[in-house]
Amino acid sequence: MFLGTHTPRLDDKGRLFLPAKYRDELAEGLVLTKGQERCLYVFPQAEFARITEALRTAPMTAKAVRDYSRVLFASASDELPDKQGRITIPPALRDYAALQRDCAVIGANTRLEIWDATAWDAYLEQQEDAFSDASQEVLPGVL
Repeated sequence: MFLGTHTPRLDDKGRLFLPAKYRDELAEGLVLTKGQERCLYVFPQAEFARITEALRTAPMTAKAVRDYSRVLFASASDELPDKQGRITIPPALRDYAALQRDCAVIGANTRLEIWDATAWDAYLEQQEDAFSDASQEVLPGVL
């Protein structure tokens, strides 16, 4: 489970330090791909394999499944962190998420998300009131 918010910086070569507390879990490799709201998703290999299997069994006659699969897999990059815990973010993914220098890496349960720091701050500011004011349970019986 990935939790918390971390604020690494991209270096001039497009490399980013992974949060130290997650390096062991991601040391064997990870998959980096486009996410919703113009962030990047970082999946451990096993979690990406689970998602792949779920999409494999989804009906290919469903246009939404085809569309989502195409973007997810076409933009995916398998990465192996270097000895210092850095990954290189491919230029196309940096462009998609508008990553410049300051980033926010957030824990999102089974994945990490990489955001441009300014975009994350704006998103969080917009969502915190809705989170605070939620009048219905998001997960009935759980929260």
